[in-house]
Amino acid sequence: MAYFGKLGALTRQIVARSMLQRTGAAVTVLPSVYLLQRGMASSKLFIGGLAWGTDEQTLKEAFSSFGEVLDAKIICDRDTGRSRGFGFVSYRNESEAEVALQEMDGRDLAGRTIRVDYATQRAPGERPGGSLPRGGGGYSPTDNQQQEWCH
Repeated sequence: MAYFGKLGALTRQIVARSMLQRTGAAVTVLPSVYLLQRGMASSKLFIGGLAWGTDEQTLKEAFSSFGEVLDAKIICDRDTGRSRGFGFVSYRNESEAEVALQEMDGRDLAGRTIRVDYATQRAPGERPGGSLPRGGGGYSPTDNQQQEWCH
């Protein structure tokens, strides 16, 4: 599953770059294969691969040039308070999020190459990593070691 997610991100980057080269436009908003597959757009982005020292203000500033950032959150471990290396950025509309995704995916932020994708909504009680039965480990909404926003 992770393979197909990576393949989709690479496909989006290649198509966006070739369109920019052909049109000469500064920014071109392209419909994403991922959005077409989901049948809907999202204005909330998942940002992965963040440097441990990246804070919410830095994240917001990095993404604000693509539109109005409503919210920028970094997820921290509840026990240690340390960043888990990922966060979320919310925009006012889907087109701003699409531009940010195309421009920031695979870019450097604070010395790390970040991965940008659309945030997905998990169903209540759904565990990370899919629906395959596995033994032990992981987080669920009822575990004591839940994730929380960094402060």
